[in-house]
Amino acid sequence: RDRLSALSAIQSHQGINPRSIEEADVFAVHQAGGYSCVEVFFFRTGQNWGNRAYFPKADRAIAPDEVLSAFLAQFYDDKPSPRLILVSHEFGERALLAEALSAKSGRKVEVSKPARGERKELVQHALANAREALARKLADASSQQKLLGAMTEVFSLPRKPNRIEVYDNSHISGSNAVGAMVVAGPEGFRKNQYRKFNIRSADLAPGDDYGMMREVLQRRFKRLLEESPRTAGTNDDHEDSPWPDLVLIDGGQGQLKVAQEIMTSMGVTDVPLIAIAKGPDRDAGRETFFVAGREPFKLPPRDPLLYFVERLRDEAHRFAIGSHRARRKKDIREAGLQEIPGIGPTRKRALLRHFGTVKAIERASLPDLAQVPGINAETARKIYEFFHESAAQ
Repeated sequence: RDRLSALSAIQSHQGINPRSIEEADVFAVHQAGGYSCVEVFFFRTGQNWGNRAYFPKADRAIAPDEVLSAFLAQFYDDKPSPRLILVSHEFGERALLAEALSAKSGRKVEVSKPARGERKELVQHALANAREALARKLADASSQQKLLGAMTEVFSLPRKPNRIEVYDNSHISGSNAVGAMVVAGPEGFRKNQYRKFNIRSADLAPGDDYGMMREVLQRRFKRLLEESPRTAGTNDDHEDSPWPDLVLIDGGQGQLKVAQEIMTSMGVTDVPLIAIAKGPDRDAGRETFFVAGREPFKLPPRDPLLYFVERLRDEAHRFAIGSHRARRKKDIREAGLQEIPGIGPTRKRALLRHFGTVKAIERASLPDLAQVPGINAETARKIYEFFHESAAQ
């Protein structure tokens, strides 16, 4: 009884499920440390349907009401609005926005900055969440800056990196080869700037990792030189520069040498390169780092910088694997089972006769595949590896 009473009190104080509001979106903006956070709560059928924090990029001089006005105009550009929109700050275009949303939705839409009652409590609750979310982001940014500072010192970089590009590739026995580039900076991963490269070179030997790395870097930096030319030996200091301050490569001394040769041949000699070789038995925490002009070295197992670099490397691997898998599935749909090495029309018919569908073949275990007439152990292994992500290199 007491616990239920306490829970009811907490809910009523927080105003989680409003009594007098059936449908509304609540927006609150908070600024600190040069950042803005817009917290949005969604209420439907009198219930809280969740909330989300947004961190719009805005000039530090822009006031909260201007940030909120611009954000709202974009927010409802591709989604319907509720009948009621509550905001934390008054702004000049409020009436105009309400009129535009009403015309778009075909019903009256109210945009209001409440002064009292339950509506004001909802806005205050959203504002408190905005403050907490921005505090967490600033703390994360501070931690990220410390890690970037440590990286600058440990790897002897000319300056703290604002843009880090990490490269990896994925394939199965050379088939469906894909190169991947992920991008990270002071604010974390920049997923809208990730790039995948379907390996095009027809003369590459199956599984030629050096050749794949050579093609990926050539394509990436050739395009960069064409679209954003710069004089070798100079650096772009602005935040949105497409030029990396550091390139990380998943591999060892061989990959580093290939990367150096490619970059030098293209006249790009001022971008630091680091190769990260997996530890024995691929153990995380025992990676070896290769940097031009230095002996290979390891970082202490519990070093936060090691965890940071591992996270960068793992994100590139995840993206490469995902891109490879998507390409493999597309090829299966277009070419059928013949895409698998060693599978011709006869074995394809045997597999389909035994399992019924390609989906069933994909789910089959190695022993089950080996039971199919005409499929020996080696072919069964190739089929199994083709369909299972863990086999990708």
